[in-house]
Amino acid sequence: MLNRIFTLSAVALLSSNSAFAQIENGDFEKWNGNTPENWSVIDSGIAVSPSSTQVKAGGLAAEITVNTGSQSNTDFLQTVSVEQGKTYHFAVSLYHTEGKVKARLLVDGYHDYSNNLQTNQWQDIRYSYTATASKDIQVGLRFYDVAGFDGSEVVYVDNFQPTEAGSTPPISSCGDTTTTLTLVTDQYASETSWVLNNSSGNTLFSGSGYDNSTTNTKEMCLTDGDYTFVISDSYGDGICCGTGNGSFTLGANGKTFASGGEFQSSQSFNFTIGNSGTTPPTEPPVVGEYYKSAEGKSGFVLKTALYNIITNHNSQGYSAIWDLAKVADLDSYYEKDGSILDMYSEKPSSGDSTSFTKVTNQCGQYRKEGDCYNREHSFPKSWFGGKVEPMNSDGHHIFATDGYVNSKRSNWPFGEVGTTSYTSSNGSKLGSAKSGLGYSGTVFEPLDEFKGDFARAYFYMATRYENAIATWEGNSINSNAVLDGTNTSVFEPWMLSMLKRWHKNDPVSQKEIDRNQAVFNFQGNRNPFIDHPEFVDAIWSN
Repeated sequence: MLNRIFTLSAVALLSSNSAFAQIENGDFEKWNGNTPENWSVIDSGIAVSPSSTQVKAGGLAAEITVNTGSQSNTDFLQTVSVEQGKTYHFAVSLYHTEGKVKARLLVDGYHDYSNNLQTNQWQDIRYSYTATASKDIQVGLRFYDVAGFDGSEVVYVDNFQPTEAGSTPPISSCGDTTTTLTLVTDQYASETSWVLNNSSGNTLFSGSGYDNSTTNTKEMCLTDGDYTFVISDSYGDGICCGTGNGSFTLGANGKTFASGGEFQSSQSFNFTIGNSGTTPPTEPPVVGEYYKSAEGKSGFVLKTALYNIITNHNSQGYSAIWDLAKVADLDSYYEKDGSILDMYSEKPSSGDSTSFTKVTNQCGQYRKEGDCYNREHSFPKSWFGGKVEPMNSDGHHIFATDGYVNSKRSNWPFGEVGTTSYTSSNGSKLGSAKSGLGYSGTVFEPLDEFKGDFARAYFYMATRYENAIATWEGNSINSNAVLDGTNTSVFEPWMLSMLKRWHKNDPVSQKEIDRNQAVFNFQGNRNPFIDHPEFVDAIWSN
């Protein structure tokens, strides 16, 4: 995947009361020819020029043309000085013209992407950065081409904050819990509003008056206590999915308190923030309307109905799985420390032997367990033919796992081990299948705690790819051992029997519910067997 970097930074303006990271000429009003003042080194990968065609604020914006003529990174460099312990709120406005490139915010590391499908309108990317030390950091954008890129595309950039002219103080410090609401509006954003109330019923924060089809972020500093979040739609049809793919997520420290998009006039969530952590929402996302076309069906007719609901998801590409992992695969359930939750090394009832920090410990090279984490296709990619989309980047079956243990698992089938040849730190095993399983080859056995997770991922694959999975049996020896060459039962009897047993013995957990929503936010479809575990028996009862 071709990528382009557009990086900026700024001179710090510090006072005894606050640390203000001022981005010079972030509004792109000052130019020397095609070079904006206070910016340096425009490489060949992008071309930059002033534009009054699309402007978010002031009289000019930066017109960034992303080209394929060079594979090199394209830097536009300054330096932001930050002060230890201070929080800096960075934001930039972008305007996509064709939707075949996307931008990613760079603030001392890579953060959220723009929505490249949201064309011909302004959108914002925001990130709040807390400095762990007093140092210089880089701030900016990286551009990525996506499917359909024709070699040249324009993105307008404006209003990179904070600047000296910014009207809102860009820095705050929260000594309690910073809670973030991300709201993606539908095509009737004026109907959408929300409030956050404390336990006394007093409204602490609220929002309304949004633009259509935009991503909006609100950070709130909350003390320990009980809260209620209420989202409302004045028309009474929610924000998804009839007139746009609106959604909302409210959370803190890797936990999701409220999420969804499908409701009628309003939806309410209660949650608690306390010294020992935070509690999950008391009410799961409303998903009934999502499966409405499958009502009253059973057997393989139900399976096909579900296929029609979850097919044609918005594939983000394999590189974007790193971004999914840092949201969907965090430990908010066992150690509750925000580390990467790796089902191949996680110890549910004791302290983990290894711990991975999101982004920082991405693989990379590894020589032993604990070196780094990577992106594990729980349904191996060799089974569906290699790096084939959308299977290769489908977040419902790709999990963050220890790179070394993942290499041991390789593309062996999941199974139950009789004679063990390798054991990971949490007891996951590789070895020959136990007698009575119905299969005698090498298998990999995860912990009982996570067997149902993997089983439901497999039932998802059997359903989402109903149109293709019948042809995958002959792709490898191991796919032949697992798949039966049909698009109905899909699995060989031994595998189907085991998956159903794992599904029954390890019921759906809060971790899976939260992850299902995160993947839905990421790519736009759900795993039906997490939302409705009864679908497994309804389809494969015989």
